[in-house]
Amino acid sequence: MALSATGARTARESPMAVEMLAAHNAFRAQFKLRPLVWSDSLASAAQSWANYLSKRRQFYHESQPWHGENLFEIQGGGATPDDVVHDWASESLDYDYHSNGCNSVCGHYTQIVWRSTVEVGCAVARGGGREVWVCRYSPLGNVAGQRPY
Repeated sequence: MALSATGARTARESPMAVEMLAAHNAFRAQFKLRPLVWSDSLASAAQSWANYLSKRRQFYHESQPWHGENLFEIQGGGATPDDVVHDWASESLDYDYHSNGCNSVCGHYTQIVWRSTVEVGCAVARGGGREVWVCRYSPLGNVAGQRPY
């Protein structure tokens, strides 16, 4: 992988990384937000957490305050990076920019389009007919009282 101007790595070797980055950046482009760059260290942390959840057959956010995190789970089938990001982004229908609130769930969507986020790293763990996808973001988004864009 090649280094970007910020020192983060660009997703050039892993098809999953390339697809994840493209899917995230397509939604960010709608708001003219700077594209995210791939982070190997965030991807490594995401892989560790995905493996942990998969092995224990659990599904919950890791308690850590330093990165944003999106989770996706599918059983009895498979997903593509585009499927995963589109699922999260579909929460845009529940986000109301004027009130900066959610009608239901929208935190996955707002993390994707969080203006100050610059890096992402994602991973998937597969086993037992189940996939667990994890993306980590830096700096984290969804800061109370702030708008995503």
